[in-house]
Amino acid sequence: MSTATASSAAHHTPHNSIPDLQAPPLDQRICEAVADPERIRTRLIDRVAYASDASHYHQTPQAVIIAHSAQEVGQILRAARESHTPVTLRSGGTSLAGQGSTEGLLIDVRKNFRAIKVLDGGTRVWTQSGATVRQVNAQLAPYRSKIGPDPASEGAATIGGVINNNSSGMACGTEFNTYRTLESMEFVLSSGTVINSADADAETRLRALEPELVESLIGLQRRVRSTPESVRIIKRQFAMKNTMGYGLNAFLDFDNVLDLLVHLIISSEGTLAFVSEAIFRTVPISRLATTTLAVFPTLEIGARVLPALVDTGAATLELMDATSIRVGQTLPDTPAAINGFEVDQQAALLIEYHADEEEELTQLTRLGTEVLGGVELHSPATFSPDAANRNSAWNFRKGLYASVAGARRPGTTALLEDIVVPVPDLAAASQSLQQLFKKHGYEDGVIFGHAKDGNLHYVIGDRFDTEESLLRYETFIDGMAEMVWGFHGNLKAEHGTGRAMAPYVRGQYNDELYEVMLELKAAIDPGLMLNPGVILDETPGAHIRNMKVTETIEAEAERCVECGFCEPVCPSRQLTLTPRQRIVVRRAEAKARARGDQAFIEELEKDYDYDGIQTCAVDGMCQTACPVQINTGDLVKRLRQENRGRIEDLGWDLAARAWGPATRIGATALHVAQKLPTPMVRGASEIARGVMGTETVPRYEAGLPAGGSARRGHEGFFGAAPGPDTTVAGVYLPACVNSMFGPEEGEVGVTEAFRKLLVEAGVTLLVPGGVESICCGTPWSSKGMATGHETMAARVRHFIRHATREGELPVISDAASCTEGFAKILAEEEVAVLDAVSFTAHHLLGALEVTDPLPELVLHPTCSSKHLGLDGDLQLVAQAAAAQVHTPIAWGCCGFAGDRGMLHPELTAAATAPEAAEVAELGAGAHASCNRTCEIGMSRATGQPYTHVLEALAKAVAPGGLTSPR
Repeated sequence: MSTATASSAAHHTPHNSIPDLQAPPLDQRICEAVADPERIRTRLIDRVAYASDASHYHQTPQAVIIAHSAQEVGQILRAARESHTPVTLRSGGTSLAGQGSTEGLLIDVRKNFRAIKVLDGGTRVWTQSGATVRQVNAQLAPYRSKIGPDPASEGAATIGGVINNNSSGMACGTEFNTYRTLESMEFVLSSGTVINSADADAETRLRALEPELVESLIGLQRRVRSTPESVRIIKRQFAMKNTMGYGLNAFLDFDNVLDLLVHLIISSEGTLAFVSEAIFRTVPISRLATTTLAVFPTLEIGARVLPALVDTGAATLELMDATSIRVGQTLPDTPAAINGFEVDQQAALLIEYHADEEEELTQLTRLGTEVLGGVELHSPATFSPDAANRNSAWNFRKGLYASVAGARRPGTTALLEDIVVPVPDLAAASQSLQQLFKKHGYEDGVIFGHAKDGNLHYVIGDRFDTEESLLRYETFIDGMAEMVWGFHGNLKAEHGTGRAMAPYVRGQYNDELYEVMLELKAAIDPGLMLNPGVILDETPGAHIRNMKVTETIEAEAERCVECGFCEPVCPSRQLTLTPRQRIVVRRAEAKARARGDQAFIEELEKDYDYDGIQTCAVDGMCQTACPVQINTGDLVKRLRQENRGRIEDLGWDLAARAWGPATRIGATALHVAQKLPTPMVRGASEIARGVMGTETVPRYEAGLPAGGSARRGHEGFFGAAPGPDTTVAGVYLPACVNSMFGPEEGEVGVTEAFRKLLVEAGVTLLVPGGVESICCGTPWSSKGMATGHETMAARVRHFIRHATREGELPVISDAASCTEGFAKILAEEEVAVLDAVSFTAHHLLGALEVTDPLPELVLHPTCSSKHLGLDGDLQLVAQAAAAQVHTPIAWGCCGFAGDRGMLHPELTAAATAPEAAEVAELGAGAHASCNRTCEIGMSRATGQPYTHVLEALAKAVAPGGLTSPR
C-alpha cells in the first residue's frame, strides 16, 4: 500500500492564498439562475466570513449564494456545470476535513432549508438539510424517539452534513447511522435533475431523465460484484465504521438502481449531489439510563478492558486520554471523577447503559460493575441514574474537541482526525498513536473517541506556515496511515475523507476500487465541478495546501476553533454575521495588518461596523453553546468601546450621573409619542437618526408602549403591610426598564403584579430611597461605554451595601437582564442577587392560592434567564399560572437587547422569525416572558401581547383583583 508522500519536497512550500479585494465576476448564467440578486454575496466581508469551517483548511470563495429551494439549486448547478464553475454546498460548516471550503462558488443551503415535520407518531421524521440534529430531536422528544446519528456536534451539525458524511457518533455505531436509517431523500444532480426517492415514480423519472447515469451505475455494480477481491475488501472495511472514499458497500447491498444511487450519495460529502430533504426512520429513546466515568491509571489499562465492556451490552463507551482529562479540569461544571488529582498518564471511560425496565438496567449495571471490579482503577467508579451527573459527563465529552483545541498554544491551528481499528486492537493502536506523537514532535497530541466501535479521534496542533511544519505533518500522516492499515483499519471512520485524506484513498483500497470511484464520480458529476479536491485527489501536496494559519486577535476570542457550535443560537445569524464569522473576519483583518495590506483592512472595516458590531445583540447566547465559553458579545463590547467617540462617552457618563431624570425623559417621550400619529413620530425619529446617527437615536415603531411610572413612588415598604413583628425579606429594586416602558394596554405591569403576589403571600420587601438613580449598568456595558458603566457600578455598590445592611438582605430585581447586570456588578460583594421570578418560585408560591389559572400560556425565556439559570424557576411559575405551558422549540434570544431592537428593528425581526411562526401555530391565548424589552420584541414579532410571567400568575391568584395604573 502506498502513501501520499510526493517525490519532490517542493509541495511543502506553504500555500495560503490571499483573497482578492474584488472577486472575479460570476458567470452570467449562474446569476440568472438565482431568483433574487440580493442572495448573491460578493462583498469581501461575505467571502471572508464563509472562508473558514471547523476544519484546518482555509479557502475564500469567489462568491456566496444563499439558495432558496431545491429547484433553484438545480438551476445553479446546471449553470455552473455549463460554465465549468466549481461549486461547494455549505450547511452547518462543522466538517473537520475541509468539505465546506472552496475557492469557487459556495452555496449556503442552511438558511432556507430548516423545516421539520414529525411523521407517524414519531417513528419517522421529515427534515430539510439545514435543520440541526438537535432541532430535529427536539421535535421528536415528545414521542420518545430520535434520529440514529448522534454526533457530538449535534447542536450545530445539520442534516445535510449528517447525510453527506454518514455521521455516526457516541451510541450510533454502524447500526443506526444514516446509511441504515434513511428512508428516502430528495436530491439534486449537477445536471439540475431533482429526484425525490419517496415518490412512486422516482425510479422511472431517474431512468428517463438520466439514462446514461443509470447505465453507468448498473455497469459499475456488475464490475464490483464480479471481482472477488473487490467484494472481500469492501466487506472487510465496511464491517467497521468507514467514511473513507465513496460508500462502495452500496454496490453489494442494493439491487434497485434508485436505492443504489441514494446510498452512494450518502457519505459522498457534496461531491455527487445536493440533498435538500430526507425522511429518517427514528430510534426509540430508552426510558432509563445509568452512567459512570471510570478513571484508569493509564490509557493502556482503559483500552484493554474495552472488549469485556462491549460484551456487557454497553450503549456507549467513550475513551479520553490524560490530556483530555487535564483540559477538562480547567472547565466549569465538569464531572467530579476527573477533578481533584494531578493528571499524569490517566485515562477515562464514559460508560452508559440504557434500558426500558428497572430489572434490565440493574442486570446491565451489575455486569459493568463486575468488569470494572476486575481491573485497576484510579478511583472507584459507581454507576448512577442521576440526570445532573449524566449531563455533566456528556457536556464534557461532547465539547471535548473544541475544549482541547481551545486550550492549544496561541497562534496554532488545531487539527482533528479520526481512525478506526478492530476493537481488540484498540489498546495497541492507542499506544502506536502516542508513539507517533512523540516521534514527530506533537507533544500535546490528544486521543479520545468512541471506543465501543474501535473509533479513535486525535487532535494535534501546530502553526502550519513553514516548510518544516508541513513536512512534519505529512510524514506523521504517512506513519499514521501505515499503522492503521497494519491493523486492517480505516483512515476515516465518521468525519469523512475530505481534503485531508483524499490522497490516501487508493492506499486504503486498491487500484481497481479506486478506478471504480473515479468512474462513479465522472458518471454522476461529468464536469467534476461538485466539491473538487474532496474524496478523490492525488495531486502531490493537495492535502497540505491552504492550511489554516490562525492569527492572534483579541483575548476575548483568541481560543475560538471556528467549530460553529455558536451559530444556531445567534440572533443575527439570519441577518448579518454569526459569532464564528465575526471572529473569522477579525482574524482576516489581523492577517492583513501583518502583511501591511491597508486596502484589504479598509474594505473589511467598511462593512464590519454594521455586520459585525452594530447588529450583534451582545446577548451572550453564543457562550451557552461554546465548549470553550467564548462570549463573542464581550469582543463586540470591546470594539464598541474602542470605537466610541469622546463626546459620546462623556454623554453616557453624564447620563449615569443623572440617571433618574434620564429615565423620566425617555418615559415622557413615549407618553407623548402615544398621543401623536405614528407616521409623524416615526418621521421625526428618522430625521433625528439622520442627523445624530443610527446608533444614537432609536427608530420609533408602532406597537411601542407608553412610558412607565416613576420608581420613586414605590420607595419604602413594598408588598404586605408591615407590622410590629414584620421581617423584611429583601431589598427590591424595580427595574428602570419597567419605568421607561409602561405595561401593555390594559395590563398592570410586573411591579404592580409583584406587589399583589407579595401581599397575598404576606411578604414584605423594602424599596430603598433614591432607587430612581440606580441601574444595573447594562445600557453602558452593551454599548462599550466603560466610563459611564464604572460611574454607575460604583454608585450601585455603595447603594447596595447600605440598603442591604452589608449583604444581610438579598437584592431582588424584576427584569431578568437587570438581575444579570446587578449580579455582575455585585459579583465581588457579599450579597445575594435574585430575580423576582426565582424569589416568587421559592418564597411565594407555597403561600399562594391559584383560583383561576389560564388555560394555556406560551412562555418566552430570555438570554438572561438562560445565563442566570432561571429557566427552571420560570417554568415553575408559568405552570402555577396556567394549566398548560408551551415553550417554543424554536425559542431563541429575541435580539431586542435593550435599545438594539429600536436602533435596528431588523435584528429583532430576523431573530424572532422562527419562534414567531411556531407561536402562531400554537394559537394560545396568553403569552409571557420575564423582561420588559423582550416582551416588547415578542409582541412586535407575533402580534400577540406579551406580559411578565408574574402578571400572569397574579391574574391566576387574584382574578379581577388587579387594576391598571392607567
